[in-house]
Amino acid sequence: MATTNDLKNGMTLNLEGQLWNVVEFQHVKPGKGPAFVRTKLKNVMSGKVVDKTFNAGIKVEVATVDKRDMQYLYREGDDFVFMDMTDYDQPRIPAGVVGDAANYLLEEQTVTIAFNEGTPLYVDMPTAVELVIKHTDPGLQGDRSTGGTKPAELETGATIQVPLFISTGEKVKVDTRTGAYLGRA
Repeated sequence: MATTNDLKNGMTLNLEGQLWNVVEFQHVKPGKGPAFVRTKLKNVMSGKVVDKTFNAGIKVEVATVDKRDMQYLYREGDDFVFMDMTDYDQPRIPAGVVGDAANYLLEEQTVTIAFNEGTPLYVDMPTAVELVIKHTDPGLQGDRSTGGTKPAELETGATIQVPLFISTGEKVKVDTRTGAYLGRA
């Protein structure tokens, strides 16, 4: 248990049986009345973001979240198999937990997986990854970097928008949060 005075960004709270990450918080001391804490919370499972206000000093339950670095091995049906780099345990993570990270996940890539009492919560990817363009239409003479974009299929099977001068076989940097092209690798 902790009080609302102990809140920090990234902390995970257990409120009404659900896990919530603190996205941001602000202690407010109005001229009249008692102080309070205004927070923005993100549901760990659904991703829903809500604003919640707590009276200053009340107790909130802090959830224990164990973050472990794991290496992605392979996909088996709807599950992704990872290997814990410390004890070589190989948990199966459901596709729903992996989410959009599956679009940028390569075999033998290391990611951080958060667990709560043995249950996987989410997969935390690096901000940017380098992937090879598997297929894209060829660029035409006169295509410039300031021109438009075209779709390109990555080696993972995901499709992103790239500038017209990018060709098949090139390695590019991709933002894992938005799926945006960041530049050549």
